[in-house]
Amino acid sequence: MSFNTISVIGLGYIGLPTAAMFASRKKNVIGVDVNQHAVETINKGEIHIVEPELDMIVHAAVSEGYLKAVTQPEKADAFLIAVPTPFKKNNSEIPEPDLSYIKAASEAIAPVLEKGNLVILESTSPVGATEQMAEWLAEFRKDLTFPQQVGEQSDIRIAHCPERVLPGHVVRELVENDRVIGGMTPLCSEKAIELYKTFVLGECVTTNARTAEMAKLTENSCRDVQIAFANELSVICDKLDINVWELIALANRHPRINILQPGPGVGGHCIAVDPWFIVSKTPQEAKMIHTARLINDSKPDWVVNKVKVAIADYLQANPEKTTKDITISCYGLSFKPDIDDLRESPAMKIAERISQFNVGRVLAVEPNIESFDAVISGCEMVSLEYAYENANIHVLLVDHRSFKVTEKPNGIIVDTKGIYN
Repeated sequence: MSFNTISVIGLGYIGLPTAAMFASRKKNVIGVDVNQHAVETINKGEIHIVEPELDMIVHAAVSEGYLKAVTQPEKADAFLIAVPTPFKKNNSEIPEPDLSYIKAASEAIAPVLEKGNLVILESTSPVGATEQMAEWLAEFRKDLTFPQQVGEQSDIRIAHCPERVLPGHVVRELVENDRVIGGMTPLCSEKAIELYKTFVLGECVTTNARTAEMAKLTENSCRDVQIAFANELSVICDKLDINVWELIALANRHPRINILQPGPGVGGHCIAVDPWFIVSKTPQEAKMIHTARLINDSKPDWVVNKVKVAIADYLQANPEKTTKDITISCYGLSFKPDIDDLRESPAMKIAERISQFNVGRVLAVEPNIESFDAVISGCEMVSLEYAYENANIHVLLVDHRSFKVTEKPNGIIVDTKGIYN
């Protein structure tokens, strides 16, 4: 079948660019989101997130009538689910994945499903989530058949096709990157490939749904382990009075060594989250992955302690001052450079902690966020120039491009990204 109308459920950092790419190929796209503000913004031809080039594509797609946003699903030939997969709020040492958003999306599209439709789960998910989604759909629509019931003869085709893009480069990578296509049956994979080839130039590699789910988790867990090594190395070097940035540069001159750069922790909707999906399923086996998560999650605490040491050093050097006189500035709040995404950001956690214990002023500089309303309680959002002139302690948390072109500020510096090293 040809996919003339495509519905994308969830218009966030992955859903909206994906919807826009289909619409740019003259497909009728219905974007669905529970966020009324996002829906209204998109229907005006504007975007509610920061992603290079996306604003122009969305504006053109809406203006030409190929993209519209709604709050309730409508009939379509294919449905792509790109909703969050967070953790349940509990006190467990190992977070438990929360699939309620996937279930809600399944329940929302169920009434408009028709025989021959394709349903793709794009949300990064624990192993077995696609099968669980298929079971939910079967419960909601007992008049239709699904792959787990009748295999290739099913009325509805289901696959898992994880996104594999880098924030800040999403538009290009959606087109150029290879895609892992995990159908619940070979025919499901075939239909999914037909859909993605609408705009994907990379190779579409087929596997089963479980392996596709695990592939995405494996990619990000590998990255998390590599970052954990760099972060642990930075803590060791600090204790041994060694410049970790120089050390890594020297070690990386070896032809078979490529150590990553340390930072204040790991954030975002992928690397900080996905490894836990593996650990939650196989806690006794995923020892290295679990340890890497603990190392990276503890790095913000280490940075906060460095700030407390900096406060003590400042007071020792300025005995006439008190803690009320100290102004601390945090540079960067997003989870990676040059984007506005604050999800799971270690920089946010650090800035919040500083604002809680510092009795003086706490400033924050985040050039990629236009509206600063209540970003962090007790934290003043200011310009880079103001922070440089007024802060006594400077905490560099994100290596935004705009921070790299400025001179080193006066005062005590806690540099977690090595910009001034």
